[in-house]
Amino acid sequence: MVISMPTKPETPFENLIETFLDHEKPLHAGYFYRLSDLDEAELTELGKFWMDIPTWRRVAIMEDVEELGDMDFTLSFEALARFCMQDSEPKVRELAVRTLWDYELPDLIPTYLDMIESDQNVNVRAVVATALSKYIYLGEIEELSQKALRSVEDKLIEIYNGKDTLLVRRRALEALGFSSRVEVPDMINEAYYSGDNDWLVSALFAMGCSANKIWKSKVLDMLENDFEDVLVEAIRAAGELEISEASASLYELLNHEVEDIRKAAIWSLSQIGGERIGEFLEDLYDQTEDPEELEWLESVLENLAFTEDLHMFELLDFDDDDPIGYDMLDLIDDEDTPFDQDHQS
Repeated sequence: MVISMPTKPETPFENLIETFLDHEKPLHAGYFYRLSDLDEAELTELGKFWMDIPTWRRVAIMEDVEELGDMDFTLSFEALARFCMQDSEPKVRELAVRTLWDYELPDLIPTYLDMIESDQNVNVRAVVATALSKYIYLGEIEELSQKALRSVEDKLIEIYNGKDTLLVRRRALEALGFSSRVEVPDMINEAYYSGDNDWLVSALFAMGCSANKIWKSKVLDMLENDFEDVLVEAIRAAGELEISEASASLYELLNHEVEDIRKAAIWSLSQIGGERIGEFLEDLYDQTEDPEELEWLESVLENLAFTEDLHMFELLDFDDDDPIGYDMLDLIDDEDTPFDQDHQS
């Protein structure tokens, strides 16, 4: 369901409860806005009637909540999602974890580590494995304690080497792609050479997360793979690793008959950069009339601009005898400079 985004209304919580319980009443966006930033008293009240809502409607509520959260970053469904992680319906638990993906909540790590081992539903365990990838990344950039990082890595390595389903073990490997643990490259290689396309997809995904150019030749080899999912993941990995040698192959894929492959190639080229892709994107933008396509192309052009800005900084030589370099460093360190701190990581 696509939700329109009106100004946030002040819907009384009692009205929300009444509407949710009457499953014949349609739900409009205002009710979902009201679920943002629930306080403790509202959560307590929610707990009294939540399980009286039919399962199909609880799932529909969380699907719309996830979508709205992706569309409007001023909203916070953290409290609701934490509450729904305890739901008896697996799909609701899965959607709750997905809703929490954009939040950095280290206190959830013990809960996730328990869920990935004990939850009875394979899709829930798999989505938790994906959620844990964020905490490996945070640990790698030293924004999470090494103890917490180690606990996440140990559990995911255990899952990968264990007897869980293929899906959960694959998601564990993909999450470990962010890790610098010495065990991980061997695990990625094992998946890459397994002879199984599903494992190959996960290996390429992990390579793309690694920020490690040791995988360059393996990624390049897969840019000619006939299996669509493998090819798409190889394209994405080439972009994430900024493999300039992949550009020629990516340009050839811009006319591919499969839309996902074309779009993946365009996005990866925006990550690698170059004057040619800029000209191509400008022409494509001018020729496009579909509003959704135009919005996507705008995001690609923004990403290309960011890539080119990064390349500009890399070209600057900040040696001790270069006063221009010192001036630039002073500018970056100036607290009044509108420098995006997130891009430093």
